[in-house]
Amino acid sequence: LATGPRQNNSIFYEIRTYDIKPSKVKEFVEMVNKYFHLRTAHSELVGCWSAELGAMNKFVHVWKYDNFAHRTAVRHAVANDKDWQGKFISPALHFVEKQHTEVAYLVPWCQLRKPPKEGGVYEWVTFQMKPGGPALWGEAFQAAINAHINTGYTKLIGVFHTEYGLLNTVHVIWWNESPDHRAAGRHSAHEDARVVAAVRDSVRFLESQQNVLLIPLQCSPLK
Repeated sequence: LATGPRQNNSIFYEIRTYDIKPSKVKEFVEMVNKYFHLRTAHSELVGCWSAELGAMNKFVHVWKYDNFAHRTAVRHAVANDKDWQGKFISPALHFVEKQHTEVAYLVPWCQLRKPPKEGGVYEWVTFQMKPGGPALWGEAFQAAINAHINTGYTKLIGVFHTEYGLLNTVHVIWWNESPDHRAAGRHSAHEDARVVAAVRDSVRFLESQQNVLLIPLQCSPLK
């Protein structure tokens, strides 16, 4: 079950995760930076990152679509783009060990934001919540996120909940100036009674959590 409010428009985000063969990571990054402009000619890339901590040899990219008809049209165009297929897809298939895709919506109380400046790091936090969707855990989860925002320990980029893929999954993207800045903010949050109280209330609905530190690629709009 996954019920509850979502954004009022039909815009959604496709989250694609690739696991790359360890020996091919450097070559894959070079190809992405060199040829991803061929793909972004067809639809909007929100961000593209490589995992630094919490996962290995993993790449995450997020695409924005107006609706499902838009995605279908884009996928058709991409499949018929000879440059994209020949220069990137064909060689990249030999690098990829596994692919995973999800469709997610922004939660209705969150707008996708940009970091205050370039050059930082991103923390991708995945929460697996109890079945029931935002109608069950939405208010408590929002309060926990707002507690972190209001204290200023980190910058929120976006909050997504899944529509396709593993349901009741929430992805939260945070931005920090550096890994050390993130560590200091995390330490302060753990000692802040406002954050502790909000988190204690929300974890009643939490089943698991994973944190990954991401580094934006050169071609990523979010840097």
